[in-house]
Amino acid sequence: MKLPASLKKYFWDVHFKGLDTRKCQRYIADRILEYGDVKAAQWLFAHFQKEMLKNALQKSRAISPKSAYFWAAFFGIPRTKLLCSQKSFQKLQSSHWQS
Repeated sequence: MKLPASLKKYFWDVHFKGLDTRKCQRYIADRILEYGDVKAAQWLFAHFQKEMLKNALQKSRAISPKSAYFWAAFFGIPRTKLLCSQKSFQKLQSSHWQS
């Protein structure tokens, strides 16, 4: 399956025609959940399984907290299950070292 040309604007930093919808599902989901409009989201829901999208949302650090909170409410996922809303490992690690 190929991505429709209307989604090209969300993948400005990669070779769009080279995106494999099977191998790059999570990357595609991250981009559309973060930057997509209603039509992009409709395409995403029509072509990707809901459970994969929920899993991608929960594990992604590429999605901003603002977008993640919106989609978490949409999917009925508690905010506490979103990695993007948790303190990053680097910040956690640096808090153990004194300056």
